[in-house]
Amino acid sequence: MITSEEIKSRLWNGANELRGSMDASRYKDYMLGLMFYKFLSDQTLKIFAMTAGLTNEDNWYDAYVESHANYGEELEKMIQDVVGYYVSPKHLYQTWIKDMNEGHFEVQKVADSLNQFERNIAVTKDSDDFKGIFANSTLDLSDTALGSNLNERSKNIQALIRLFEDLDMVALQDGDILGDAYEYLIGQFAMESGKKAGEFYTPRQVSEVMAQIVATNEEITSIYDPTVGSGSLLLTVKKHLSDENQKRLNYYGQEKNTATYNLTRMNLLLHGIRPEKMTIKNGDTLSYDWPEDPEKPNEGVQFDAVVMNPPYSIKNWNRSGLKPSDPRFEIAGVLPPDSKGDYAFLLHGLYHLGITGTMAIVLPHGVLFRGATEGEIRKRLLEKNQIDAVIGLPSNLFTNTGIPVCIIILKKNRELNDPILFIDASKSFIKSGKQNALQEKDIAKIVDVYQQRVEEKGYSHLATRQELMQNDYNMNIPRYVETIDEEIPHDVDAHLYGGIPEQNIKELKVLNKTVNDVLSNAFIEKRHGYLELTKSIEELSSDILSHSGVRKVSDKIREVISDYIEEYWERLHQLNENTNTRMLREDMLDDIKKRLETFDQIDIYEGYQIIAEIWTETLTHDAELIEQLGYYTAGRTREPNMVVKGKNKDKVQDGWKGVIIPNSLIASELFASEQSEIEELKLRLLEIDSELSELIEEAKVEDSEEYNALFDSIKKNDEGEAQDSFDRKLLKESLKNSSKETSEYVLLKKVDDDIKNRTAVNKLIKIKEQELKELVSNRIEQLTDDEIDQLLYKKWFGKVVEKALVLVETPLKGEIAIIEQLHQRYSDTIADIDGEIALLETELKSLMKDLVVIK
Repeated sequence: MITSEEIKSRLWNGANELRGSMDASRYKDYMLGLMFYKFLSDQTLKIFAMTAGLTNEDNWYDAYVESHANYGEELEKMIQDVVGYYVSPKHLYQTWIKDMNEGHFEVQKVADSLNQFERNIAVTKDSDDFKGIFANSTLDLSDTALGSNLNERSKNIQALIRLFEDLDMVALQDGDILGDAYEYLIGQFAMESGKKAGEFYTPRQVSEVMAQIVATNEEITSIYDPTVGSGSLLLTVKKHLSDENQKRLNYYGQEKNTATYNLTRMNLLLHGIRPEKMTIKNGDTLSYDWPEDPEKPNEGVQFDAVVMNPPYSIKNWNRSGLKPSDPRFEIAGVLPPDSKGDYAFLLHGLYHLGITGTMAIVLPHGVLFRGATEGEIRKRLLEKNQIDAVIGLPSNLFTNTGIPVCIIILKKNRELNDPILFIDASKSFIKSGKQNALQEKDIAKIVDVYQQRVEEKGYSHLATRQELMQNDYNMNIPRYVETIDEEIPHDVDAHLYGGIPEQNIKELKVLNKTVNDVLSNAFIEKRHGYLELTKSIEELSSDILSHSGVRKVSDKIREVISDYIEEYWERLHQLNENTNTRMLREDMLDDIKKRLETFDQIDIYEGYQIIAEIWTETLTHDAELIEQLGYYTAGRTREPNMVVKGKNKDKVQDGWKGVIIPNSLIASELFASEQSEIEELKLRLLEIDSELSELIEEAKVEDSEEYNALFDSIKKNDEGEAQDSFDRKLLKESLKNSSKETSEYVLLKKVDDDIKNRTAVNKLIKIKEQELKELVSNRIEQLTDDEIDQLLYKKWFGKVVEKALVLVETPLKGEIAIIEQLHQRYSDTIADIDGEIALLETELKSLMKDLVVIK
């Protein structure tokens, strides 16, 4: 019982603990390589067990060792015929673990196992799929970065092997958990690697935009990435196709870096892609064309989809001496400049794009406006109208560059007069650590605007052929999508004579449509074309937010969201191992947009984000466990609550926790009185601490009653300076030496009583918290069906209606803020300011008369 999130966290934490000072970009090869070898070993045992009719109760390893001794080559051939490879018993991952447990592990045996795998598959029909996958250049187990001597390397490699020891890689692959974890680790290593990551990783949100656009064509049967990196783009496209289409999809890719090429093949295989469905090549995409069709040497192999995130503006890309006559570049008539390879990659991908296919490529903005030969190439592409859309993205999305990039979408079957869609999404991001990131709502909006080809002021524009010609084929996005200036222009007359320009109030679309009567009553005409606000902003805001029109919209939103929750609440109850959670998530996200579209004054993508965050924060994890265990069983399942304690940071159990229902939620909902009692005790503790702090501060004031009574009992540092707490020993001595009838004794006794009470309350809090912890831990397994429903509803949907209602108020409050800004801007006229200046001058003259000059 483990989720993909738990595996990701465990493996990444393990990687950080083990790699020490080794560079992340290098360490990933060892960790991901051994993770893949564990999968190959597990797969070998799984195939053997199925063939031998073994059950999960049998010892597969021992049975395989015995069977191999009796049927060696015959058994190996049987396994190889099924999966394209085999791992003999002495080279299994499980054998390494056995050696470790028995105390005779050798690093050389790991190296021998990896080399033997290479030899085993060298003569098979599937050799291209696995050949060189554990090459010494990638997994050099003698590398001193793993340890300065053999003993250190052995210790570190064993620790790395232990990371995957108890994971059933085949079972995890069947549930897509293994592939997700592998992809996650690639992404984490990329972020740690910084600039070195550019060669193998495309940020998830950029991949999502490209993949969702490309996957709008459900008939894709082949996809090609000429700079395939880790294969993440190919896999993201796969994810957005139906299960049926995924089965017939063929994957093609080429990668120059050998270590990354191996990473790609591992990644695809771990995602359950059959070897016969993938054709990945280790080579330089630009030096010579691949793939080629011998029967059509001048056409190249065509694909339904091409996706690419090439290295940006690489220099000296044409070392092979290619000519403009190369079929890939014939459409342009010229070669891209040798100093920048951006268009070389674009033209290569376009050459391999099928007539009805879609291509998506990420490139720096320079390709949109640079001149010379790049300008000529751009003009040719536009004349043939093969550029479908240009999407500007925010800067600092990538780990290897901070520059803003764009996604260019290309198609070969566009009509000559079809406009090009320009989207400026450069301002749609949030900060995520050192990087910027697109949110789910940003991705959804980009994809929707692309699919619907709609124009939105300041965001998107459909540029005609004539517009492009007028701009001399310059495609710089600001030429087509004007930035909206949020600043309201100043009105000179309003500054001179006061009043808010009536035109500014008429431009408040949401308020005029929703609460026009409130606006009418809130202003009077100061003079023609200018208004004066008759009430405070607070009163105006209250009138607007309590207006019947606003309440009507809020009530409708509440009804729509409640119906929405009810529908998917039922579907979540029905989750099981045969349901498609991915489709459920997509249905929920698509449906929330459709339901909110009827409310034209709210941002549907903010509503989309609410549901996306529920999936990110809770549902993805919970749905996995519900699929494995069943809805109510998962609700009643608990697991050890492991915490880190002690100097050695050992993990020890501290009670139990619910696997999908948080203990804190059970406490607040089912043990409210016990929790309330603890909160009251904590408030009492705060009061006592406040009293003591106040007494200490008063005792630091010399000659005060508190100073005389308490100062000597305050802790002092080595320099004799008073600190912020009392010394119990000194306090006791002072109390003993004081007369009970004095005010000094009363103050000392008060401090002593407060300290005693604080100790007692603290102790009681700990007792009550432990009692509550045990009540909650014991209650998890006893939860009724109704209680599970109550708790999970609160966890998943408890704040959804509240957040949806905020969507109604947000645009209203935005326009109220504009009214406040206008009111403040024009509240003082020039005459008022002149009067104030005159008054200040008069006051200054008066002060100057009183000045006395001393000679």
